[in-house]
Amino acid sequence: MKLRTVFFVILIIIVADQMLKIWVKTHMPISHTVYPFETPISKYDNGIKVIGEKFQIYFVENEGMAWGWQFGGDWGKTALTLFRMIAVIFGIFYIQSIVRKKYHRGFIVCVALVFAGALGNLIDSMIYGLIFEKSTVDNVARIFPRHGYAGFLHGRVVDMLYFPIVRTHYPGWFPVLHGQDFEFFSPVFNIADASISVGVIAILLFQRRFFKKHPQEQQHNTVTTSTDVNDTLQVS
Repeated sequence: MKLRTVFFVILIIIVADQMLKIWVKTHMPISHTVYPFETPISKYDNGIKVIGEKFQIYFVENEGMAWGWQFGGDWGKTALTLFRMIAVIFGIFYIQSIVRKKYHRGFIVCVALVFAGALGNLIDSMIYGLIFEKSTVDNVARIFPRHGYAGFLHGRVVDMLYFPIVRTHYPGWFPVLHGQDFEFFSPVFNIADASISVGVIAILLFQRRFFKKHPQEQQHNTVTTSTDVNDTLQVS
């Protein structure tokens, strides 16, 4: 696989991810900012139903870690973003290396997916606080205001995709949670998250194919001897 092909894959994911995030940020009021939700996200009335109840769009922001966890306040947020920057820089050299060494095409694509997803969310953390107003339940943010809602490296990651595949209740006999709402799949995520997940899961599922060892070529050993070799064959 050529390096420019990998670059094209990464570019498509980054552009799609950022276009959707910018559209959501500038066209929708925020639904919620904290994971886990105090109220199921489906209870909010400012979502967009794309395919009925099965695929909806809600505007959610988080501090950049999975499930909205925070890491040490402002300093933790800065450290997390810097760590991601280092990981992305390392990823550039790693992709160049595996392309040059002609790794399996599928593995290269998976690494490109993970890299694109990490870079997509890193962009949010790095600059969204500078280029957007603060979003609220009553205010749709403007892009490129005089003052952003946060400083460099302190932007929030924008999530929006919501696929509640199953909605039901825990049965009455279920311990502790009996009668409460049960929902699968409940997380709200973005294209970058999906790209990372697909890349990682594919590597785990197809690792034997990606890292298949080629049979070693048989080595023919040459036996050396001090005996003279004659052209005449003697038959007794």
